[in-house]
Amino acid sequence: MIDNLIFVVNSFFQIYFWLILVRCLLSFIPSVDWYKQPFRGLKDSTDLYLDLFRKIIPPFGGLDFSPIIAVLALQVLNFLIIYILFLFK
Repeated sequence: MIDNLIFVVNSFFQIYFWLILVRCLLSFIPSVDWYKQPFRGLKDSTDLYLDLFRKIIPPFGGLDFSPIIAVLALQVLNFLIIYILFLFK
């Protein structure tokens, strides 16, 4: 039971990591219309989390470094949750 929960939690964090990565890579393509699907769904789902870090770390020289900190925080949170779940195993 706990193994399945660990798998689901880890999968969620990995999928969200990839969504953030794709969002960041697509931001370098100027022809992407962020107001049309599927780009709008990607932007809406990732910017909720990224905006938390954008408030703390403003863009520097036109580059947004907040996704790097956001991904690191996501990985730490993933590790902590899985560690806690392992304690109940």
